Amino acid sequence: MERATPGTMRVACRNCLHYLVTWDIHLPHGCRAHGFKTARSPAQCVYEVSGLECLLFQPKNAEPGRLREAER
Repeated sequence: MERATPGTMRVACRNCLHYLVTWDIHLPHGCRAHGFKTARSPAQCVYEVSGLECLLFQPKNAEPGRLREAER
């Protein structure tokens, strides 16, 4: 897998199925897939540690009641 170059992180956690907002004032962002809370974006933490964009990113459904083309 190719490492991302600095400043090119494209993953937006708020658009991910696994993203959660916590009740912890000091650690308001979380990731269900990775199992951690953080003060910054979880994708940013993953990028800093591994040098790769988050590989567990899954986009949220734009319309929850409808199936995606691949699921039909």
